[in-house]
Amino acid sequence: MQKDRQDTAKERLEQRQKAQEERQKDVKDAQEKREDAQKDRQDRLKDLREKREDRQEDRKDVKERREDAGERREDLKERREDAAERREDAQDRRQDSRQKDRMERLQKKIREERRDARDDKERLNERIDRIRGDRRERRDGDRVIITEGNRTIIREGNRTIIRRDEGARFRYGARDFREERGNGEIRRIVTRPDGSTIVTITDDDGRLIRRTRRFRDQEYVLIDNRPRGARTGIFLNLDLAPPPISIPRERYIVDADTASYDDIEEAFVAPPVARPERAYSLDEIRQNQPLRQYVRSVDLDAITFDTGSWEVKDDQIEKLEKVGDAMAQAIKKDPKTVFMVEGHTDAVGSDDDNLSLSDRRAESVAEVLTKYFDIPAENLTTQGYGEQYLKVQTDGAEARNRRVTIRNITSLLSSSN
Repeated sequence: MQKDRQDTAKERLEQRQKAQEERQKDVKDAQEKREDAQKDRQDRLKDLREKREDRQEDRKDVKERREDAGERREDLKERREDAAERREDAQDRRQDSRQKDRMERLQKKIREERRDARDDKERLNERIDRIRGDRRERRDGDRVIITEGNRTIIREGNRTIIRRDEGARFRYGARDFREERGNGEIRRIVTRPDGSTIVTITDDDGRLIRRTRRFRDQEYVLIDNRPRGARTGIFLNLDLAPPPISIPRERYIVDADTASYDDIEEAFVAPPVARPERAYSLDEIRQNQPLRQYVRSVDLDAITFDTGSWEVKDDQIEKLEKVGDAMAQAIKKDPKTVFMVEGHTDAVGSDDDNLSLSDRRAESVAEVLTKYFDIPAENLTTQGYGEQYLKVQTDGAEARNRRVTIRNITSLLSSSN
């Protein structure tokens, strides 16, 4: 019994020891776990500190890079500004150089132009002096008659007209040209390459009497300038009043420089702005401004002339293109169309010089229209008016007064009825 009790006590002791060992082991395990956990926490804290330090380093690097980038941008900006300043300096130097060159060229051009202008003026003065030297003056009663080559200026009281022999214009492009005289008349016969024949009859003084065209056995009258009714003589004052104008001024007096081709063509083919009382001779039309005002006009303001000059400059010929084309179209529609080319001057110079200049300017434009734009010479007649009808009222030099005006006078002519 006692032995059983000893064995039982011994077992309980062993169990207590085993339990104690297990508790000690559990305590040890728990302690190790706590130590492991603490170590893990320390490791994590260390990692966090290291990561935080790394982020700080990264932020520091980023900041430094940004600062470096900012410095580089500032450097680049400074370099760009320096480069811009250098470019501006170089541009200023080039501009100064170009400006200097331009000024030198301009001054040279001005000197040349002044020299050319002086030369031109001297040549023009010489030409005008020669024209004056060719003039011969005589009196016929109350009339003063001045002959100037193929031109005649007739003055009576406060009226003055100029006449000229237009025969020279018909020689251009002619296949044959012959002249017949008899019975106080001069008959000029021009044969064109197409076989058409133009017959112009003038009196001994060059006054146009009649002009006809014959082509393929058909003949028609372009101009019949024989006196009408009781009105005879050199000066034909009709005492007409200007017609009423009911259309806009820019359609009545067309500026060829700014108008369209259609506007110019309309001015050349439109009927009179008012119905004329009758048909008139060419001299009646030439000498009576109110009668000419019955038809529209085209002003060649772009074709200007130097003082004392009557020649159309080469660089101005192309400005006549729209006018020439519109005139050619009107003649194509009606071959009997007759245009009057009027020459005008400013008020500088003597009345005789200006009258002669204006007549020569009209003739020059007519020659250009024939030579460059194929307007038949027989469809043109010219007349100079000197300073009688100034566009700009001034006694001084004015380029706009040195001009040419063109009208289609067919509807006013006796031959058109």
